[in-house]
Amino acid sequence: MRPRLPLRLPARLLPALLPALLSLALGACRPAPGPRAFDYVIGVSMANLTEPWRINMRDEIMAETAHHPDLRMVFTDAADSSARQIQDVGTLLDSGIDLLIISPNQSEALSPVVAEAYRRIPVILLDRSVVGFDYTLFIGPDNRLIGKQAGQYVASLLGAGGGKIVEILGRSGSPPVLDRSIGFQEAIAQQGNITIVDTLVADWLRDKAEDELTSWLKRNGPVDVIMAQNDAMADGARRAAMKLGIQGLRVVGIDGLPGPGGGIELVKSGALAATFTCPTGGKEAVISALDILHHEEGIPKKMILRTSLVTRQSIESGALATFPRPLLPSPDHRIVLGFAQVGKESDWRLANTESIKTAAREAGIELLFRDGEQKQENQIKAIREFIAKEVDVIAFSANVESGWGEVLREAKAARIPVFIIDRPVDEKDESLWVSLMGSDFVEEGRRAARWLIGYLNTGKPVNIVELQGTVGSAPAIDRKIGFEEVLSQYPNYRIIVSQSGDFFRSVGREVMRQILRDLAASNQRMDVLFAHNDDMAIGAIAAMEATGLKPGKDVVIVSVDGIRDAFKAMIAGKLNCSVECSPLLGPQLMKAVKDFMSGKDLPVRIVTSEVVFPAQVARAALPSRKY
Repeated sequence: MRPRLPLRLPARLLPALLPALLSLALGACRPAPGPRAFDYVIGVSMANLTEPWRINMRDEIMAETAHHPDLRMVFTDAADSSARQIQDVGTLLDSGIDLLIISPNQSEALSPVVAEAYRRIPVILLDRSVVGFDYTLFIGPDNRLIGKQAGQYVASLLGAGGGKIVEILGRSGSPPVLDRSIGFQEAIAQQGNITIVDTLVADWLRDKAEDELTSWLKRNGPVDVIMAQNDAMADGARRAAMKLGIQGLRVVGIDGLPGPGGGIELVKSGALAATFTCPTGGKEAVISALDILHHEEGIPKKMILRTSLVTRQSIESGALATFPRPLLPSPDHRIVLGFAQVGKESDWRLANTESIKTAAREAGIELLFRDGEQKQENQIKAIREFIAKEVDVIAFSANVESGWGEVLREAKAARIPVFIIDRPVDEKDESLWVSLMGSDFVEEGRRAARWLIGYLNTGKPVNIVELQGTVGSAPAIDRKIGFEEVLSQYPNYRIIVSQSGDFFRSVGREVMRQILRDLAASNQRMDVLFAHNDDMAIGAIAAMEATGLKPGKDVVIVSVDGIRDAFKAMIAGKLNCSVECSPLLGPQLMKAVKDFMSGKDLPVRIVTSEVVFPAQVARAALPSRKY
């Protein structure tokens, strides 16, 4: 939940607070003005202001703030010290800021002070998250995905002949370093003819990368590709090769910063073979801060920023401008949105449909709604209908993950932007859609498992039955991955049966009846039921009660969605926990559509803010549930 904003008038208090704030600002947005009242003061706690990428982050924040005269930004620089950053945050909080933007130096070390800040004011995390969910909004890249994309590009660069790679890492142990390296090595591991011969650490610095690689190349001789985790180190690697007279070495970086000496210029000049853009989120943080301070609806929990491959060819062809902006016929043109829904398999889906219809009506958007009736071919037919009607925007929730590439390419060729909600698609080309918005299904599986481990708190054997959702659907795949990921750390927890209930209440009941018969025949015990949605759990509860079992007592039950019927089951003592998966995506979708059509850049992934509801809070929470 978002914390309440402080009940004070910043403009009235600022004359007394501003001198203290300015005294700790190591890089304020503008010179200290004359007498003036600001509506809001935002503290920006930077991990450092030495890396080019972080300097660019600060510059983006300053540039966007210049468009908002009601804002005052105050920067602090922790100089790579977590202890100092903790002190900086404390000072900013004591000074009376209205919102904190923080790029943590270390995730674990900064988690307690971020949680403390979140209890008092809204908090936006930039670049690095923290342990837990005590923050308002995270904005940053998917570093593991960047690493994977880099690995795939390097593999294509080397081709069938393969080759040898040296990987140059940033600061040892930092989350971006670990994630980028994991993603890169996962991609390379799929190539049998490519070898990562060594990894070097250069702390994000060009000169250190040059020194480290010079020494390495003198000892070991040339390789085929250098993969550096930022452009500064990539440039250092290039300089090392030049100094030693090594020809034909291809160097790939990450960051894609604009301006002289930035990654894009290095690629354009041929110094680097490629780079990957890694947006800082500075501009997005300022815009989101205003939305939060103005109590806008539809604030997500996470915004994952889009990354793109930058090559000489993509620069020259203009391919970096992924989405051509639709030209509206007139300022008062009513946006037409075509939406292809999965169907009506559950109360969750019905609430999702109602949310979309209501939000479109309130936003003044004309909605063409089509029900796919649980069939992918119906949804594809609907999308082609929207293309033929030349709607302004298309959105859909995918019945299954695969098989969407052809129709998405048709929409792109027609210059119609596509938004995906609720369920992702399994397509490598992310230029086929603008944004995916909805839940983090893997995290929902993790949350269910974490709650279960904490609730049972036992070292004894635990037998789990799993009711999966629709086979091949993203929620079924990802919730299982997240659940099993956590269970892998606890060998006494074992899934003994895993079957699909197709997200339907009636199917969940019938499948559970058969499971109970099979368990009785094999003399096995069921301790826990994990259902991928509440409807299947409620159906399974009915099947258990028919056999004399007491669900919630004889069998611990945890499910996903957070529908009203689940809260009623928890109040009745039949369900132990429901992990929220909000269907109320309508306002978020309409806001994103209008923002995009007005020319704003959007993140590639927008993750909904959600919580875990154990049974003991159900009675108090039920009256506020909207679905």
